Amino acid sequence: MGLVVGPRLSAAGGVVISGIDLAEHLVPEARARIIEAFRDHHFVVFPGQALTRERQYQYARNFGEIEPHGGGGSPDKRYAVAHVISNLDKDGNPVDRSSSPVSNYRWHTDKSYHPVPPLLTMLHAVELPPSGGDTEFANTLMGYAALPEETKRRIAGLRVVFCWGASGGKSIMAMREDPPIDHPLVRTHPDTGNKALYLGNHAWHIRGMPESEGAALLEELLEHATQRQFVYAHRWRKGDLVMWDNRCLLHRAVANYDMGKYRRVMHRSVVRGTVPF
Repeated sequence: MGLVVGPRLSAAGGVVISGIDLAEHLVPEARARIIEAFRDHHFVVFPGQALTRERQYQYARNFGEIEPHGGGGSPDKRYAVAHVISNLDKDGNPVDRSSSPVSNYRWHTDKSYHPVPPLLTMLHAVELPPSGGDTEFANTLMGYAALPEETKRRIAGLRVVFCWGASGGKSIMAMREDPPIDHPLVRTHPDTGNKALYLGNHAWHIRGMPESEGAALLEELLEHATQRQFVYAHRWRKGDLVMWDNRCLLHRAVANYDMGKYRRVMHRSVVRGTVPF
């Protein structure tokens, strides 16, 4: 069986692609169909994949430059290939970190605090709890389109100041050396020209606006953009690989399982993007 693109998963996007083994060399025709599905549906699910971290890295390279995870480009293997996202402590025991203000259980888009944020992220499900452990995606193209025209005029041209740990306050932000960076609140998708809201857990305030006023506006827009009609919840199965568009989606892990009891282990790859405009 060849590559098969299924029907759209939800109003918010998503499509399943089957009939392909991502551990094998990706031929140009398959790559073109994946890119088309990714552009049109914003996130793509590949079920039943058996990938080493090295094989996942090789697959991700088909879509651009791979970003290291921290470490400043450390030569250590952890930073050279798909890295581990889990609920495990240093001894391999499951722990509940969902209450942390910088956890993945809050709506965010990956590395929005970088001058050049990522194009896409992919996660491969390696170990899962018996149930739960979902990931939700919110389509910020839909969120922007549904705003009143008056609000669209109000926010046109505004720029968001992003900083890692912004939701945790200045004491958390001070833990990082990265300076704050600003990006458009309404960014234009470079592949389609459509406009999307760009905000989330690392958004601090609006440049040129009183800090409290800007934070309140961001909270209002985040609540709007994550309404259920804009959201898809992915219920993971072992072997799923999901790749999504950071330029028009927010995402968060869902704390709907006993995190102190069950292991949840994912391998993540991030592909570098372009400066938002």
